[in-house]
Amino acid sequence: MKKIVFGITGLTIGGAERVLVDIANKLQEKYDITIFTIYGNGEFEKELNKNIKIVNLYKKSFQELTNIEKRIIPIKILKCGKQIYKNNIKGKYDIQIAFLEGPITRIFKYGDNQNKIVWIHNDISKVYGNNFKAKLKLILDKKIYKEYNQIIFVSNQNKEAFNNIFNKENYNNEKVIYNYINKNRILKLASKKEKIDFQSPSILLVSRLVKQKAIDRLIRIHKKLQQEGINNNIYIIGEGPEYNNLNKLIKDLNVENTFKLIGKKINPYPYMKKADYIALLSYFEGYGMVLEEAKILNKKILITDTAAKEAVSNYNKKIIIKNDENEIFEMLKIILKEDIKFNENLEEYNNEYIIEEIEKLLE
Repeated sequence: MKKIVFGITGLTIGGAERVLVDIANKLQEKYDITIFTIYGNGEFEKELNKNIKIVNLYKKSFQELTNIEKRIIPIKILKCGKQIYKNNIKGKYDIQIAFLEGPITRIFKYGDNQNKIVWIHNDISKVYGNNFKAKLKLILDKKIYKEYNQIIFVSNQNKEAFNNIFNKENYNNEKVIYNYINKNRILKLASKKEKIDFQSPSILLVSRLVKQKAIDRLIRIHKKLQQEGINNNIYIIGEGPEYNNLNKLIKDLNVENTFKLIGKKINPYPYMKKADYIALLSYFEGYGMVLEEAKILNKKILITDTAAKEAVSNYNKKIIIKNDENEIFEMLKIILKEDIKFNENLEEYNNEYIIEEIEKLLE
């Protein structure tokens, strides 16, 4: 049985984290699986099959760290990646996989394993900023990605963005494999009873509260719609560093009754099932796992024109909106007036072919 070690920042609630848990639970039937995380105590750790071994560099989650630890640990990872790998990744593995761009790639480039794979979940051109620290990371990562035998992208657009930033000729095998999610698990969880107080028409976002997700933009759009007499209710499931800023904007615009941050939900699927629309109106995206979940639940989907559109390319119940505040406002106005009719037919969902692609990768 082949031994595989996956690495990821942590197994807190998130898209890439959800994908890894579903993939690992599926693969453990044929492979010996270990997952190494930088930060422990993630909510998804409890969902791993008992046959999967988990190793944490730190037992606490990132949110549980002190402010000093949050500053020191990334520097330690940058400087001591080789030692961290040697001290924590014990034994011999046939394949090692850094399942997320960023710090874990800087650790997993080490080790004497000849088969190193890295997974890219985001539009890499949007990840780096313009300050000195960001430019330094870009230079370091350009070298780090050369240490991997294969680079896997979750969308074609992410692959193109990567190659625009890092010259293609410098890298090894590149392949696009869409994100896998366990359909039966979603349907089972969605059927659980929850007390949900959604007012129609309801738009639901399930996302981290980070600037990338453009929730501040959506609050402003929501206010403009209300001012034009177009009734709508927007709900956000998730938590993150932008909570205070977003909550302040909601209060400043006096939309507390119709735009609600309802926090983290371990099981968001009954809420998704209840909502009229599932939205992902980000500035940029990787693939957008919430869209796969929405497809499984046969929901109407609203997204901005990002790499996430690949997730809904063959799905009929979706609207792709130009990534501009005024365009989103105008399109939501049309949708909420029900001037656009969605296909109401049930769409069959099947993604088992993705596991077959991953198994071929691991041969």
